[in-house]
Amino acid sequence: MADQDPGQRASSGGGLWRGLRIVPQDSAMSDQLKFIVEKLNQEPFKKNYNLITFDSLESMQLLQLLNDVLGEIDPKHVVDIREEMPDQTTKRMLSLLGILKYKPPGSITDLSTFRQGLVTGSKPVIHPVLHWLLQRTNELKKRAYLARFLIKLEVPIEFLQDDTVADTNKQYEELMEAFKNLHKECEQLKASGFSTAEIRRDITAMEEEKDQLIKRVERLKKRVETVQNHQRMLEIARQLRLEKEREESLVQQKQEQKNQLFHAEQRLQRVQLQLKAMHHAVADSKPESLVKKLEAEIKLNSFLVNEEIPRDLETKKQSLYFLQKVVAEPAMSQSDLNELETKIDEVNAQINQLIEKRMIKYEPIDSRFSMYRQQASIISRKKEAKAEELQAAKEEMSNIERQMLQKANEARELEGTEILKGDEFKRYVSKLRSKNTLYKKKRQEIAEITAEYGILQRTEELLKQRHDAIQQQLQAIEDKKGISGYSYTQEELERVSAVKSEMDEMKGRTLDNMSEMVKKLNATVAEKKSSLAPVVKELRQLRQKCQELTQECDEKKVQYDSCAAGLESNRSTLEQEVRGLRQESIQEESGYHFINCAKQNLEVQLQRAKDEMKMYISPDPQERRKAIREQYTRMILEQENLGKKLREKQKAVRESHGPNMKQVKMWRDVEQLMESRALTDLM
Repeated sequence: MADQDPGQRASSGGGLWRGLRIVPQDSAMSDQLKFIVEKLNQEPFKKNYNLITFDSLESMQLLQLLNDVLGEIDPKHVVDIREEMPDQTTKRMLSLLGILKYKPPGSITDLSTFRQGLVTGSKPVIHPVLHWLLQRTNELKKRAYLARFLIKLEVPIEFLQDDTVADTNKQYEELMEAFKNLHKECEQLKASGFSTAEIRRDITAMEEEKDQLIKRVERLKKRVETVQNHQRMLEIARQLRLEKEREESLVQQKQEQKNQLFHAEQRLQRVQLQLKAMHHAVADSKPESLVKKLEAEIKLNSFLVNEEIPRDLETKKQSLYFLQKVVAEPAMSQSDLNELETKIDEVNAQINQLIEKRMIKYEPIDSRFSMYRQQASIISRKKEAKAEELQAAKEEMSNIERQMLQKANEARELEGTEILKGDEFKRYVSKLRSKNTLYKKKRQEIAEITAEYGILQRTEELLKQRHDAIQQQLQAIEDKKGISGYSYTQEELERVSAVKSEMDEMKGRTLDNMSEMVKKLNATVAEKKSSLAPVVKELRQLRQKCQELTQECDEKKVQYDSCAAGLESNRSTLEQEVRGLRQESIQEESGYHFINCAKQNLEVQLQRAKDEMKMYISPDPQERRKAIREQYTRMILEQENLGKKLREKQKAVRESHGPNMKQVKMWRDVEQLMESRALTDLM
């Protein structure tokens, strides 16, 4: 600060005061911001903020920071908000905050206000959200993880009437309950920990394993020292490790580039869709028509800006004024409301009377213009209504276009197919229409068949009823004649004979069919044998060759496994040796630095001793006065003199203490006498 220019110091001081003015005055808000900045500067964010830089963030940067915190809680939300629509970002953040059960503070009571602040990146909205999220990050991570499996999908009741859907839903609920139980058991196991006996057994086992590893390392060191070029092999192992690390970094870079390519392709597809829509819009248009369209749009927009929007704004202001006036007034009872209603009725009656008087008074003059005024008012109302309809239609069209782009992206991600456009869509629509007509025709045929089936079913029921009645009459006649059961027996005999004849015919046909089938099968088998004979010979040769190759492959595999095991053991030993040498190097380096620091301290002390000796033996009295010994000597003399003075003062105080105390007592007695005398005078 001493080396700075005064102008620079002034500018830096002004910047500091500007930064200090940004910091909230309220202590609670200041503590909240300090907590947020502290958490963001730690793992895993590492933002390197301070209060001034954090408070000077723009709305988009603040929204991206909130999205990064949400992405740390739920990895599905790790996105760049610049690549998605604002309404999608707001919807996604609100859904996650709802899952995490976040409640806005008491100052933000309206949900629409909170949503608007989230869209615009308002600091009073986002700062409490960040503070709440960073306070309980681990708890919210767990809640977000459980929400993926425990948020139940609501299935409509009409779909549950289907047995398959109902069974699937029941299985889904059972799996959810099983997940809850397993998660509880897992948390209990994590909280329970291990017993001391198990820990002791583990420690003893680890110590034994450590001793074995130490012995093995010593044996391997002795073996490696006898091997030629072991230094070169160590260097090769180090290069192998470096190459593996480089390979991992390259794989990670490749994955990042793939992700960037995927996002770029998505942006390209959106831009291509917009370009196609614009080409389609201007494909059949001419300059004159475009100019006319622009003029009409300019007229419409100017009408909306100059007439419609100011009128709406004025009405909104008036309604707001009246509402504020109503809110400012005290609460009204039912009697006050009745009184106001009567006043309103009286004022309306007076208004009607005044309108009638005015019409009677000005009717002869304005009779010629009344019709035109009515027409003008009707036209203006129609114009306003059409303008409102057009504005609503434009908003609806923009919403539909956004939904269409969203649905197109979703369909492309799910199916990977392009959406039909132009002539292809027309052909698809015509094909659907033809299928629709065919469907309607088949449906009509089904309806006719269903109606005919109902008629036939009714006819069958009637015939059965008539048959039952005739059977009852026939049985009554047989009972009268004394031959009951005759008709039934005759029908049974006829039926049995008919069945027997049918069975005989079926047996004959079955035997003929079986003989023909046997002949065909024999012929087919002979043909297949003749055609498969060369193939079978070739297959035998290939089987023999396959066995030889399999045996050779097994031998090669055994050789490969033995070689790989040897190389793996050599690699592990070399890695352990390299690790030990690296540890020794680190220890030696730390020892070197420690010794170097001690040496520097000793050199500084030696230099100070030399300077002190030089100043002490210097002939110059001024130079000798600078020596530390002289300074301490002077300080000792000063303290001794001060001690002498204090002892003399103490001695004087001790000598005068007795007389002074007597004098104080005398003065107190004088004061008491004066007070008693004053009291007697008053009495």
